[in-house]
Amino acid sequence: MRSAACMLVLMGFLCLRGRVQTSQSFAVDFLPTAAPPYQGELPCKDTFDCDCVFHRQRGCCCVNGQFNELRAITFNRLHSLWRALDTLSDSVEEVIGDTHVSFTASFNLSTSCFGSFSTNVTIPYNVISLNHGNGYNPALGIFTAPRSGLYFFSFTTYSNVGVAGERLYYQAQLVRNGEVMASAWEDNHEDSEDSGSQTVILSLDRGGQVYVQLMYGRRLCDNRSLSTFSGYLIYAHDP
Repeated sequence: MRSAACMLVLMGFLCLRGRVQTSQSFAVDFLPTAAPPYQGELPCKDTFDCDCVFHRQRGCCCVNGQFNELRAITFNRLHSLWRALDTLSDSVEEVIGDTHVSFTASFNLSTSCFGSFSTNVTIPYNVISLNHGNGYNPALGIFTAPRSGLYFFSFTTYSNVGVAGERLYYQAQLVRNGEVMASAWEDNHEDSEDSGSQTVILSLDRGGQVYVQLMYGRRLCDNRSLSTFSGYLIYAHDP
């Protein structure tokens, strides 16, 4: 009888949401004593907390254990996610390369003049001052974009025929993937030396190529390495 009475009082206290108008002080004093001897199955099982239910919020014992378990699961999942993101970041960096892409090279002639040729020829700017990202190939004279993005390019052509009255005749053009984007030229008998420069901003996909060509029938005479080709990545498009 006593066990049944204790059970009824305990369950009534846990389930009722309204304020008990009579014998409230008796129930609060009695239940902490009556609950431990009770041998039946309690609603909260192993997570039952007498101090919680009798002196603080009703029902908090029923979620405390589950809440702690959920918090531990959430933390472990977040920790795994952080590690996965670090691994992904390293993998992306290996694929797309460094964010710093820039180069500058000058043209050092082994002979007095380069040209003339019967077809357009890429100028091999072969003295490299800077090549971050290894996008520029001096053997070919071609820059290949290691990343998709917006790029700045500049080239200068200088020629000195050395004799007054001799024809100064050159034309160089900057080419992106086979398409001419800018050109600089000179054709006169008054100057023995002169130079021309161009700057452009171009959008390139990864693997896109930019180079400077000497037009057929023209020549560059430069023993001072004043012809230059430079470029750098302004910002990347790929993630």
